[in-house]
Amino acid sequence: MIRETDVDIARENRAIQMYVSLFNGSYKKLDKEDIDFKVFDSDGNIKSYVEVKGRIRTMRDSYPLPLSVFKLVRLTAKRLNPVVIWACEDGIIYAKAEELKGTIMMGGRPKREEDSYYDRELMAYYDKQKAFRYVRYN
Repeated sequence: MIRETDVDIARENRAIQMYVSLFNGSYKKLDKEDIDFKVFDSDGNIKSYVEVKGRIRTMRDSYPLPLSVFKLVRLTAKRLNPVVIWACEDGIIYAKAEELKGTIMMGGRPKREEDSYYDRELMAYYDKQKAFRYVRYN
């Protein structure tokens, strides 16, 4: 079961809006069982696919940045400029998936929630690196 609260959705929307504003683009939310977004450039051409991961921390305190390996595989399978965005409290951290270097291990929430299959899984963790771009919210 995938659990996204209204707060999670608002954080995700704020992050994708900030990202597409960097190039006057637009986006389309994809199915809840898929990655998060298809992104278009200012002319309406597909620019990339994006996965947004919420972080309830400031950008400075967000490392290592986590991402489900399952989501990473789905994102990179799209092949067209896969981008990962971490939506932090004070801005976004983003990078092209192909430029990331990280560590893979079991991770996730330490306590499994009822009916949830996504609490403990194979995760990728990323320390600070040159591939990351940072944008603070206004």
